[in-house]
Amino acid sequence: MPLLTLKIDADTYRGTREGVPNLVRLLSKYQARATFLFSLGHDHTGWALKQVFRPGFFQKVSRTSVVEHYGLKTLMYGVLLPAPDIGKTCANYMQAVRDAGFECGVHTWDHRVWQDHVRQRGADWTSQQMQRSFDRFTQIFGQAPNTHGAAGWQMNPYAFEQLEKFGIAYASDGRAMLADDGALADQAAGPHRLQVNGKTLACIQLPTTLPTLDELLGRSFGGVELTPANIAAHILALTATPRDHVFTLHAELEGQKLAPIFEQLLQAWKAQGYDLVAMEDYYRQVKDQQLPTVPLAWAELPGRSGEMIMQASSS
Repeated sequence: MPLLTLKIDADTYRGTREGVPNLVRLLSKYQARATFLFSLGHDHTGWALKQVFRPGFFQKVSRTSVVEHYGLKTLMYGVLLPAPDIGKTCANYMQAVRDAGFECGVHTWDHRVWQDHVRQRGADWTSQQMQRSFDRFTQIFGQAPNTHGAAGWQMNPYAFEQLEKFGIAYASDGRAMLADDGALADQAAGPHRLQVNGKTLACIQLPTTLPTLDELLGRSFGGVELTPANIAAHILALTATPRDHVFTLHAELEGQKLAPIFEQLLQAWKAQGYDLVAMEDYYRQVKDQQLPTVPLAWAELPGRSGEMIMQASSS
């Protein structure tokens, strides 16, 4: 039975308090497993206004109705409103996810700060940011995290080295290259190890292999614009041929306005024969396999602005 790993990024204060509990209820309804990755420090979502100078930003905002999905208040955090400390004020929401039987891991300390700056920062800054998130996770859950998923699929060599120091055995920090329609450009893409600064890392990477809803909504394929009414069918066409996949969703989107679409996907993926699992389940299946080693690489994806960690072709 092919595995479809569900990886949930909780980026914001609102997403953690509202979207996460909604997703727990929905996943439990369909007996689906998943991994929740938490932002553990402050919510500076309002700082995203600086992205207006990045190519593709306006197109993405207009397509995905950012204000509708994230809320005006969230977009003011760090600008006109104080940035709430997610880990300090939402610890009980995170613990409830664990108590419901779901795997929990680290997304980042401050999503906005990490996504905007990590690629240009050095070892000390990177180590400090990661240590804060790992310490906060341990404080909330009473144990160290087992897994990690980078905010915005952004990392640097020091961050990968830090995962090794933390003893993280598996993570989902990058993407697999996709064609314009969201199909995998390289059918061999999947679990791999990274080679960074000449060293092959022990941590197994489980890259996201499917497009996200916000990357597809509002775009046209074959003259047909993808809307909430037809986007599920488009994604299901991508999973019609059985193979292991990782799907990234967001507490702010699938946990709120886009929940009906996600429910359609859950129902249909089960009908397609997928086992809906968490990252830890996928890791257990592949950890003893001979996995390819690929160099650290960056690339852009259709529907998303800026470069991100991308699985390179193995040599």
